[in-house]
Amino acid sequence: MIVPGPPSQSLAAELAAATDRPLAEVSFDRFPDGEALAAVPGFAGDEAVVVCSTPDDAAHLQLLQLQDAVREAGAERVTAVLPYMGYARQDEAFETGQPVSARAVARAVSTGADRVVLVSPHEPSVAEFFDAPATVVEAAPRLAEPLPALTDPLFLAPDAGAVGAATAVRDRYGAGTTDHFEKARHGGDSVTVRPHDAATAGRDVVVVDDIVATGATMSGAIAGLDDPRRVFVACVHPVLSRSARTRLARAGVTAVHATDTLERPCSTVSAAPVVAEALAEEPV
Repeated sequence: MIVPGPPSQSLAAELAAATDRPLAEVSFDRFPDGEALAAVPGFAGDEAVVVCSTPDDAAHLQLLQLQDAVREAGAERVTAVLPYMGYARQDEAFETGQPVSARAVARAVSTGADRVVLVSPHEPSVAEFFDAPATVVEAAPRLAEPLPALTDPLFLAPDAGAVGAATAVRDRYGAGTTDHFEKARHGGDSVTVRPHDAATAGRDVVVVDDIVATGATMSGAIAGLDDPRRVFVACVHPVLSRSARTRLARAGVTAVHATDTLERPCSTVSAAPVVAEALAEEPV
């Protein structure tokens, strides 16, 4: 059965349809002392796929409880699907005495999972922190699906290291070129961010990133583009915290397209197909 965590109900429903597996009923309650309780009443079967993004601490706990609940209900095999893995960017200790939070989270999830599937983590190497076999799937190519017909499209990455995602979207779209933003320092504190090589005037520009959090850096870069025809933002994980969406709109973004690893109004395409492909394969 497909077992949805609270942040991932839409994706879990899409995954159930894509894999032709039943979607489990899940209940969430809270005791008077504040403790949470996630349960799976009526779970039946020997295999469970728990689908739960973990954008906050509460979701992390719900994932662990759901894994334990299906074991208690008789599941012999549990796969944990983390469409968005919280703490994944804390993949090293930056100062003495700090934790490697991604490792700590991965170890906790591994105690209740026989297998883990991660969708486009910021650093794919976090998969190595899991004690259970972990598979990384890339959802970036899915971002080409909701794009409209584009004029001389340019697919821009936020930096040189992220060109792969922009190229994947371009290849799936079937036309256009790729480039990346780079910083140019003009002395003192004067810094501009502009495309490394490509001209943008009169072109439709698609800025591709794995995560958009506050939108501050991206909106600043977009505002500095030279007379583009339209600007679209395509991201796998639409965190969009604080005033991120407003910042992007003020920078002139026509539309934001994202997957449903985090459920937002801009989640116009599902990551379920790439997760379904991973579930159909045995882990290496």
